[in-house]
Amino acid sequence: MSDIPPPFMVSYGITSKCNLNCKHCYAQATEEASSNELSTEEARELIDELTDWGAKFLVLDGGEPLCRPDFLEIASYASSKGLMTGIGSNGTLIDKAMAERIKGAGVQSIAISIDSTRPEVHDTFRGKKGAFHQAMNGAAACKEAGLPFQFGMVIRKQTLPEVPDMLKLAVESGADAAEFFDLVEAGRAKTECRGESLSPEKRKQIMGWLAQAQIDCPIIIRVPACPMYPLILQEKKIKPKHFPAELLARIPYYGRGCAAGMPFGYIRIAPNGEVNPCMLLQIDLGNIRKKSIREIWNESPVLKQLRSRELKGKCGQCDYSDTCAGCRGRAYEETGDVLASDPGCWI
Repeated sequence: MSDIPPPFMVSYGITSKCNLNCKHCYAQATEEASSNELSTEEARELIDELTDWGAKFLVLDGGEPLCRPDFLEIASYASSKGLMTGIGSNGTLIDKAMAERIKGAGVQSIAISIDSTRPEVHDTFRGKKGAFHQAMNGAAACKEAGLPFQFGMVIRKQTLPEVPDMLKLAVESGADAAEFFDLVEAGRAKTECRGESLSPEKRKQIMGWLAQAQIDCPIIIRVPACPMYPLILQEKKIKPKHFPAELLARIPYYGRGCAAGMPFGYIRIAPNGEVNPCMLLQIDLGNIRKKSIREIWNESPVLKQLRSRELKGKCGQCDYSDTCAGCRGRAYEETGDVLASDPGCWI
């Protein structure tokens, strides 16, 4: 078995349980935890394997990770093994005491979802009245505890005009970064957000605005799920800020396009141990209860396809096929083919 270099980033959904009901939820989280979620011991074994394998960055999400009773134990164990550990949360369950406990567990950053500057829009999208104010209180608690945090916003048609205000809110709230997710209609978004994805033209416009905003922005701007974004940075000769400089130098996949399943890239592990190339590319590659994550990584036919970069249509003919490759999740959701052209591309 030839060894493929491990992913830099691993996302592990530690539970399917969530206290909200978000319209775009790729994990299709539920009110109760699944009966077949990895146990605490299995989670520790996974972390051991990731550490031995050479993965660097572990993101614990869900569902809502704070809904899992042992999430601090899992986070603490991951950080004790030398993994950079982050948490993806809706922020509603965080007060100062919890923020201090999270920081004490060695967590280096937490991403809090804020999907609109208007409370009523955020609450409707998140499925709970009061969710906006709870999330903002959670962010304030992180700030007070000295726990680095960022805001995450899903860009869709309804909230597209709010992007400048969202960035302003992140800056004024003391966030270390603002992360703008380009909506892909996967998971619950297939039905709840149908037709809310941006057109290629609107996508290009807002990505151009974000690239320009990076020049003078005092915080980091990141844009997941849009491999075309770095092309704008290169075209405009704008120095990327979507990771701190010292971290950016350690991430070999930057500028190599979609990182799903790529060497030094990214992989996703679901609460039940199923492995996917990405949270937005929901193809089951195998289960870590049956095969090691390293075996799945090295042997999966789907991952071999993704790494081949033998793309079809205009993506295959594009000069940027190696440095962009389009969003494989969007291509798969809209065509059923992981190698198809990204329908969201403006090139």
